[in-house]
Amino acid sequence: MEVTNDTEERTSAVAQMVRIIAIAMAVFQIYTAQFGLFSALVQRSIHLAFACTLVFLIFPLSKRYGAVYPWRLRVIDWGLAVVAIVTLAHLALTYKSLAMRGGEASTADLWMGGILLLLVLECTRRLMGWALPIITLIAIVYTFLGDKIPGMWGHFPIDHEQFISYQYLTTEGLFGIPLGVSASFIFVFIMFGAFLVSSGTGEFFIRFSNALAGDFRGGPAKVAVVSSGFFGTISGSAVANVVSTGSFTIPLMKKIGYRPVFAGAVESVSSTGGQFMPPVMGAGAFIMADMLGVGYLEVVKAAILPGILYFLALFWMIHMEALKLGLRGLSKKELPPIRATVKAGGHLMIPAFLLIGFLILGYSPMKAGLWAIVSVWLVSAIRKATRMDFRAVLEAMEKGATGCLEVALACACAGIVIGCVTQTGLGLKFSGLIISAAGGNLILSLVFVMIASLILGMGLTTSAAYILTVILGGPVLIELGVNPLAAHMFVFYYACLSTVTPPVALASFAGAAIAGSKPFATGFESMRLAAVAYLVPFFFVFSPELIWKGSLGAIGLAAFSATIGTIALGSGLMGYLADRCNWVFRLLLLAAGLALIQPGVWTDIFGVAVLGGITLYQRWSSRRAGAPRIAAT
Repeated sequence: MEVTNDTEERTSAVAQMVRIIAIAMAVFQIYTAQFGLFSALVQRSIHLAFACTLVFLIFPLSKRYGAVYPWRLRVIDWGLAVVAIVTLAHLALTYKSLAMRGGEASTADLWMGGILLLLVLECTRRLMGWALPIITLIAIVYTFLGDKIPGMWGHFPIDHEQFISYQYLTTEGLFGIPLGVSASFIFVFIMFGAFLVSSGTGEFFIRFSNALAGDFRGGPAKVAVVSSGFFGTISGSAVANVVSTGSFTIPLMKKIGYRPVFAGAVESVSSTGGQFMPPVMGAGAFIMADMLGVGYLEVVKAAILPGILYFLALFWMIHMEALKLGLRGLSKKELPPIRATVKAGGHLMIPAFLLIGFLILGYSPMKAGLWAIVSVWLVSAIRKATRMDFRAVLEAMEKGATGCLEVALACACAGIVIGCVTQTGLGLKFSGLIISAAGGNLILSLVFVMIASLILGMGLTTSAAYILTVILGGPVLIELGVNPLAAHMFVFYYACLSTVTPPVALASFAGAAIAGSKPFATGFESMRLAAVAYLVPFFFVFSPELIWKGSLGAIGLAAFSATIGTIALGSGLMGYLADRCNWVFRLLLLAAGLALIQPGVWTDIFGVAVLGGITLYQRWSSRRAGAPRIAAT
């Protein structure tokens, strides 16, 4: 008993230490958001120091230890945390002298830099598994041994001094753009999401969605789409979204008659869509804006139409499935009244609108995020049930800090890879290699980049997969004439979709676990429901109107035809329009959908003619047969 009490006391002490460090990290980020960032190396090194320290204190050396973690290993973790702090504090404290000596590395710099790179890889392994560290190690090995490779894949010799200096003492490697975005924008928005959750906004999203759509035909599935879409925009993690909202929506979908595999797929696809639905879009929008050198609102504007098409297609396919199965919604007695729901929690939506307002008024994303956080605390005080006391504020700050760890370490590793790519010159050569392999064909190049993004996304976070793919594949597409924003959006979409794409579809597998369905079957059902998202990136590459590039008339026409196209595509995939469709009608509807999503006069005429013709024929056949037609709700 004494040993147990001693262990509990030690565990409690570690938890208190983690809490203090996490809150200190949040205070540092809030301070810099309000009063301005330090110099790039200082800001990013302090941010990474907090992140590495928290990882070493929270995540054990190996998962096999479970709840019982040997104290001797805990001491080693503390030692590693101290070493990480020393290596990063050295950089933050000596950056001025570094500038005075023209960036020349001292012996201490080389030792500190080499140790830090190893510690970052170990933190990433503990946090995210082996996939990203292995990719990073391959890049490092290529940097040192690539000079021995003949032909275009080779490069000039690089020794350890050049490599560590480039990675540790410049903003081109470890402390590059990805970590810079994490240290400035991303943390603030992750904390904004943590404050929203602590104020009860996530629960309000579910209640409001239920009150709004629960009694519609197949209502719980539509509730899943609305609530997961709302929640996904602030969480930025498809898997976390599935676990949070799916525990409520999936059982309800099964209750009214949806197949378990379909219920799990609906939730996973809805949660994934939140990552590219404005305004927040997880971390991707901020990284993309920084890498492109454009305003955050420019990225958000480009994401609006594709995001709407994604959720419209999903909503329509759910409705078609409900009609095909003859499903109903929940009764009014089982649902919360919408007026009472809005009255009790509607005020919690105000911070999201304020965030958008701040951005439109020209506030920087960091400043807008900060004041949106403050607004959550103030607005929550309107009602006693949602009021955040001091303890709740501290808990939200702690959740924000611990919630940013994956992104921070993923961005650090991505920075190392980017440094390897730029220092060796591989980035410049890669475009030529891919274009040569594709024979200069844009569609084939797009397919190559799509596959690379999906494969990387299976083992990495969305942000890391997007960064690593775009630094290699982005220049390929731009060189072939693709709009830079369209090229980045193309890569980002497939990085997001990797979470529902087998063989490693983490969001689909999470949905399957809750639904009690087979993981792979749920993954393939998710791919069917997300079919529009797999196609739309190709269309906005060839027709930038869909990402808000062009005249208002052209954008409006493209949006209208694409909307009709998603309806045709959804009906073709689900096998139902005004009635059940045979395989001929399904193929025609798929062709009509593809034609309509691709802007163009003749493609639109063909698509509308096919869609209208099949609708009229099915209605005429239904009346002629005297069969009662199910009314759509």
